[in-house]
Amino acid sequence: MTITFITGANKGLGRETARRLTGLGHTVLVGARDPEQGAAAAAALGARFVRIDVTDDASVAAAAADVAAHEGRIDVLINNAGVAGPHGDPAELTAADAFGVFDVNVFGVLRTTTAFLPLLRRSPDPVIVNVSSGMGSFALTHDPERVESTVVSPLYTASKSALTMLTTQYAKALKDIRVNAVDPGYTATDLNAHSGPQTVSEGTDAVVRLATEPPGAGTGRFVDRHGPVDW
Repeated sequence: MTITFITGANKGLGRETARRLTGLGHTVLVGARDPEQGAAAAAALGARFVRIDVTDDASVAAAAADVAAHEGRIDVLINNAGVAGPHGDPAELTAADAFGVFDVNVFGVLRTTTAFLPLLRRSPDPVIVNVSSGMGSFALTHDPERVESTVVSPLYTASKSALTMLTTQYAKALKDIRVNAVDPGYTATDLNAHSGPQTVSEGTDAVVRLATEPPGAGTGRFVDRHGPVDW
């Protein structure tokens, strides 16, 4: 049975991913910072809750130790936790604003991946899925036909661009693990005050596909529900 750990899985895209993968037979571990929300989500989904705050080294280490003690390995790591950060005039941004966004969207992925690598390497077919965004694509944010080109969100876009590059570097370095990035698309979640036109089911199509692909499906890719995404 495939064991899948998902960060930020108590709501939105993370919860829907957990719901769908549980339905497909995965043993799903719902990672979340808030104990009450995480436990409630896991109970509703038939999953197991593991507390994790991706911005805290000790919390991430404790989560990995918890999984090591209970499941002994994971087959799929989905780095889903993310924050939007402030939008608008760059003149009003501070270094603290930037650190807050990058600490979750980039450094949090690094912390979690490093801590869970030993557990992934116990799998016969380990997979990492990083939930990035088309907002981090140079091509999409410069295409006037795309909604991504109309949004001013310096820190979120920069963090997701960094995450996509981090993904390609991991894919080159971790030859024994399939590492890919996904753009969920403009999906109605708390991150955008539910303004997105896609449902959470549509937004998780690519995540679920990457998490359920057969061995040898490919690494170092950036995809959405329709196929490859331009860098």
